[in-house]
Amino acid sequence: MARVVGVHGIGQQLASAESLRKAWLPALREGLASSGARLPQGEEDVDVQVAFYGDVFRRAGQTLAAGDPMPAVGDVRPGLEEELLRAWWEEAARVDQGVVPPGADTLARVPGTVQAGLRALSRSRFFSGLTMRSLVSDLRQVSRYFTDRSVRAEAVKRVRTAVGPDTRVVVAHSLGSVVAYEALCASSGHGVRTLVTLGSPLGIRNLIFDRLLPEPGAWPGGTGLNWTNIADAGDVVALVKDLRPAFGEQLVCRDVHNGSHAHDALRYLASEKTGGAVARGLDVR
Repeated sequence: MARVVGVHGIGQQLASAESLRKAWLPALREGLASSGARLPQGEEDVDVQVAFYGDVFRRAGQTLAAGDPMPAVGDVRPGLEEELLRAWWEEAARVDQGVVPPGADTLARVPGTVQAGLRALSRSRFFSGLTMRSLVSDLRQVSRYFTDRSVRAEAVKRVRTAVGPDTRVVVAHSLGSVVAYEALCASSGHGVRTLVTLGSPLGIRNLIFDRLLPEPGAWPGGTGLNWTNIADAGDVVALVKDLRPAFGEQLVCRDVHNGSHAHDALRYLASEKTGGAVARGLDVR
């Protein structure tokens, strides 16, 4: 079993465990090096595995090449999807002056709040390059995780299977931080020393936090587990940067600056603060 297990976020349904590992490993090495950590001789290759669950969002019978048919722009469903869209929109307007906030008079001529929100987000710096259809797909994945029991159970199972007796560090990005949190909470007696969450939405009350299993706010390990949460101030997905009020003062919160790609997993992994947290979990300096 790997000493470091990574857990990816949304939008990875066309990836694979190995393709993500190949992308994550150089960034993780960079983070370790920037933190000043030195691995023992012969262990320059950090033993990393990515717990892959992206394929649970692909419909049965589809191949990796075919991918998912993208939902239409108007397919944002009432409830969690609409509420999360509005939360992203409000946060994007707060951190990006170019994004018109919800309720602004200039939107009066735009038919429908959903379409207005998608249009505003697709034009923001944060979601630059994402089509409105891709935004709907991302919203749908978050919604399916919390509303489809089979999807949620399988995603959590993938992480629990990847975390073995030798695993010391779990690094989880975006929605993956939710999956990793629930997997660790469900795995009593695991030996993970360090949980590192990157760009995590775990602290969003009502939409995410209150839906957590087995119970919101539970500590995902024993007293020996160290948890570091790292967020970029401009990361729209990580609406709540400080998770301590939700999960306890023992949680360590750090901020980073990822430039124009605030939510990018590789930027987070390559940061000195991520590298330092991983190094402490591996007992290397």
